[in-house]
Amino acid sequence: MSAEHTEWITLTTLGGIALVLVVGAAFTALARLVRQPTVIGEITAGICLGPSLLGLLPGNLPEYFFPPEIRPILNVAAQVGLLLFMFTIGWHFDHTALRGRRRATGTIWLSAAALPMALGFALAALLYSSYQTADGEQVAFPHFALFLGTAISIAAFPVLARIVTDNQLHHTRVGNCALALAALDDILAWCLLAVVVALASASGAGTFLGVIGWGVVYVGVMLGMVRPALASASARASTAAAPVIPLLTAAGALTSAYVTSHIGLHAIFGAFFFGLVMPRNDKQELLRQSALIPIEHTSKLLLPIFFVVTGLSVDLTSLTATGAAHTVLIIVVACVGKLGGVLISARLTGMSWHDSYTLGLLLNTRGLTELVILNVGLGLGLLSTELFTAMVMMALVTTAMTSPLLSRTLRRPTAARPVPGARRAGRTTVPSAGSR
Repeated sequence: MSAEHTEWITLTTLGGIALVLVVGAAFTALARLVRQPTVIGEITAGICLGPSLLGLLPGNLPEYFFPPEIRPILNVAAQVGLLLFMFTIGWHFDHTALRGRRRATGTIWLSAAALPMALGFALAALLYSSYQTADGEQVAFPHFALFLGTAISIAAFPVLARIVTDNQLHHTRVGNCALALAALDDILAWCLLAVVVALASASGAGTFLGVIGWGVVYVGVMLGMVRPALASASARASTAAAPVIPLLTAAGALTSAYVTSHIGLHAIFGAFFFGLVMPRNDKQELLRQSALIPIEHTSKLLLPIFFVVTGLSVDLTSLTATGAAHTVLIIVVACVGKLGGVLISARLTGMSWHDSYTLGLLLNTRGLTELVILNVGLGLGLLSTELFTAMVMMALVTTAMTSPLLSRTLRRPTAARPVPGARRAGRTTVPSAGSR
């Protein structure tokens, strides 16, 4: 490769990133103007910069602004931003949200996960004949069904936490229950995704069991050794160490991601789990100020690149009439599964119809969590471009519909009442990147 070509790649990459940030900022501002989560603007920006809109203009503009030579570089930057974001989500994970009314919460969660999962399996059986090949390779039905069931059944904890806070629901029974259910959904999603990745990556039963075995060892080491070591190091840290704390913390998150990827699990699982074992109490203010906040800012800067990389894989023009019908079907199944599962079980545990419906609306939010899982599925060869596009549209619609429907619901006279002692039960931590 000549020096001129290397310089061209560098300059084109810088120009592409600048374009991404400007367009992302514009669409984010527009999303906030219409009272939508940030992720809606970012997803829309990514789709518009891809073949779905920019590609319709003369001159093959997606290829001009993002030629094939720079896409691997963009993908690396996107993955770093995504891994750092997943690390902060793990760090922000609020264990206190799982306290209180465990039996009722567990009942709602089982129904809220089981019904959409079952409908996802049924949907997979219906769609498999149309999408059984991806990139010219046959997709195994068990992998396809498990992945689709997982993608249909999840809720996005980060964006949900922001919606709960914005609507003053974080001290109500419905708000606390929604956060607890979303936290449990996150745990289930990452565990199921780890199984899907292990199944899709393994060459046989022995390899699969090896991946699971090493995964268990990894979790044991993280909980039994890394977490105590981090707590001890954090307790002894002084302000003199502040400049190196974010560097070592980010290195730890990326190393954990490398290890899980090497094991056969996905890198995002390692980044999330490293955040999960980070020290979290009122005495860790130095760690929060010197590590968490800078890493959050870095992830915010890089995440728009992730949305553009996603948008380059979304092609609405590739949807046939059948594909468009499948998109509508996927959206309907996702909404019916999550809303129905939550509504029925919440009502049976004693919630009013109003509160049960409000809870169902909140849990139907998917946000960035869905995009992360869909990108993993695309990378594993479980999704074709057309099905990936349909699933991204489902994530966009189910997230966008939450705020307006919730605002309309909360204007009714029977608003959710505060939970007695909710303020004493524990502080609800909302990620600053939670609008995603």
